[in-house]
Amino acid sequence: SPERWSQIQEIFHAALECEQGRRTSVLAEMCGNDVELHEDVSTLLKAHQDGGLVEAPARSIGPTGECEQLRVAVAARYEVQRPLGVGGMATVYLAQDLRHSRPVAIKVLRPEVSATLGKDRFLREIKIAARLRHPHILPLYESGEADGLLYYVMPAEGETLRQRLQRDRFVPLAEALEITRSILDALNYAHKEGVIHRDIKPENVLFSQGHAVIADFGIARAIRVAGGEQITQAGLPIGTPAYMSPEQLMGDPRLDGRSDLYSVGCVLYEMVTGEMPAVGRVTEAVDFSEVPEAVPAAVATAIRTALAHDREDRFGACVDFAQMLATPTLATPQPDDRGSRSSLQSIAVLPFTNMSADPEGEYFSDGMTEEVINVLTQFKDLHVAARTSSFVFKGKNADVAEIGAKLRVATVLEGSVRKVGSRVRIMAQLINAADGYHLWSERYDRELDDVFAIQDEISRAIADRLKVTLSGEKAGSLVKPPTANMAAYQLYLKGRHLWNRRTRKGLEQAVEFYQQAIDLDPEFALAHCGLADTYLLLRSYNYMPWEQALNRAKEAAHQALELDDTLAEAHTSRGQIMRSERNWLEEEQSYRCAISLNPGYATAHQWYGTMLAALGRFDEALKEIRRAEELDPLSHAISVTVAVVLFVARKYDEAIEQLNKALALEPNFASAHAWLGILYAATGRHEKVEPAVNRAVELSPDNPNLVVGLAYSYAMRGNKKEALEALNRGEPAGAAAGSGMVYAQLGDMDSAFERMERAFEVRESWDSMFWL
Repeated sequence: SPERWSQIQEIFHAALECEQGRRTSVLAEMCGNDVELHEDVSTLLKAHQDGGLVEAPARSIGPTGECEQLRVAVAARYEVQRPLGVGGMATVYLAQDLRHSRPVAIKVLRPEVSATLGKDRFLREIKIAARLRHPHILPLYESGEADGLLYYVMPAEGETLRQRLQRDRFVPLAEALEITRSILDALNYAHKEGVIHRDIKPENVLFSQGHAVIADFGIARAIRVAGGEQITQAGLPIGTPAYMSPEQLMGDPRLDGRSDLYSVGCVLYEMVTGEMPAVGRVTEAVDFSEVPEAVPAAVATAIRTALAHDREDRFGACVDFAQMLATPTLATPQPDDRGSRSSLQSIAVLPFTNMSADPEGEYFSDGMTEEVINVLTQFKDLHVAARTSSFVFKGKNADVAEIGAKLRVATVLEGSVRKVGSRVRIMAQLINAADGYHLWSERYDRELDDVFAIQDEISRAIADRLKVTLSGEKAGSLVKPPTANMAAYQLYLKGRHLWNRRTRKGLEQAVEFYQQAIDLDPEFALAHCGLADTYLLLRSYNYMPWEQALNRAKEAAHQALELDDTLAEAHTSRGQIMRSERNWLEEEQSYRCAISLNPGYATAHQWYGTMLAALGRFDEALKEIRRAEELDPLSHAISVTVAVVLFVARKYDEAIEQLNKALALEPNFASAHAWLGILYAATGRHEKVEPAVNRAVELSPDNPNLVVGLAYSYAMRGNKKEALEALNRGEPAGAAAGSGMVYAQLGDMDSAFERMERAFEVRESWDSMFWL
């Protein structure tokens, strides 16, 4: 019964949480005189211990000599390298497929399993698994018998979901839903083919080129058909008890696809909470209050439905489960979502229009926009479009429906700022993007010193209208004034306004304004942070000597963190500095800290993604950079960075497609043209290289990196004279690693190594060293 099942599970999980040596006393205490209960839990604990994969070298792998036995038995086809782990049914070995020169995983059934199976029938039944072809199913390459060992061969893919959970404990909600939908898509296909997996668990979910795939499909079925009754009589469960449905655990032979859906519910629950569900309690009420990321009602309902004790109360099919996870309340608000609370919980803050007589007042209106964006990101239930994406619409008379569709938001905030002397008037209005109706509007006439109070009022009014909740404490002011000196604040806004222009002159002027703000208020942490970011860009674009810019950035970032260590921006800047010092551990910690402080800060995800790419952790890199793109979909810089990560991962065609998307957003973005030229060169499309790089240089003639890129394109086509002429224009200003690549292409290896060494010694920017 559900009540009895709940009791068993409660004691089972309590025993798992205590040390091995204390389990006997815990069982005796919790089971009391109920001998049957004690026996049920003990059996479950034994099955759990045998059922899950234990990674090498956590315990001895397989029977003595099995690895050597396998190595000899399959030597003609595979080179067995080492054991990877052992599970309840099989031992897993890493091997090299000699015929196709590829790594594979060979899974050898445990001797006691093989002994109870009919070999011929097992190999015949496993052919059904080999016929399954689906993008989210790991293919079965081969199966067979060698020297008495039954085995099957699959691709040796990368990280498993279990390894991911052991490292991070949680999976971000959006990614967890994507993984779950991939699993359900694969199950839907397999169930139609008459195959139930029977062993869905994090160990059997792997990540292949950034996508989730399911391993061991059809294996449990083959074992069950070939000798399932003898297997279970021998005390070896087909499946892993912690993820088994109640009917599977109790040995019901009439399993259907709903048993797999129960296991998927367990996996999804574990991804979003970091814990395995205690089944009897979950079906009654799941408490998601301790979960780091807000879990929408639809997801909670989906989990409860999947984990229902009686299969009749679960989803009838995979598509029903997947449909609930794809509801518009979880994803992009659709144009016809007009009135529901959930559909309105996303917003874009458009640049406030400068209505002041002085054109320079634009910095103030832009600053007001950014500050409101920053405040709104504190609301955990509110998706806020990033600043870069919102500012794409600055000065454009775009329709709110178009804005909502492009930025994937349901509401739009627009306004105006008129500043006269020490007085300011701010108009703000909130609009439903689907139908253009005004949801709220207000006018604020204040003294300039009240600007932070205005930001607070606007943000609270929007939150009240959209009915969203604040992360953390609700009491007190939303806006924490970064400085009490309004003159310093206005200088800071001027600096940030110029920093966002990304021109050489703008960056140099930004330094002056930030420094003036700091002179007025030395404890103004955001000004120090802005100064650090500006020096980092001056260094990256070769507009300032590397060492000089790095030292100044380091000093400013350190001061910002000393004054306020809750600034995500400051931790992100520190990450870039740690990269220059080649301190990968500290760099990664900085980005993780920044993301924990502000998960919506796209730049932290962007720079973290480039770091992961530099370390060859491509699956993780692509997830981070795609998250940055999701947060800031119209950012030209992030869009190009996605292409750079794809390039480093050797996904050239995808990178070219990404750059074409970036150029559709902004045809005059020099960096996109430059990288397009590099990718054309990498893919042998030499006739397209020079036009792309020439366009980049034309758009940004004072960037030496781009001139060196032009030299490289000449070198690849064998035009030595033109290559050296272009190199002489760009090399004196920097870009030593790129120069090294040009000389390597020309065959002058001594000059190539000399420049590479120089780039390494001066700690040249991260992307150039990829040429190495």
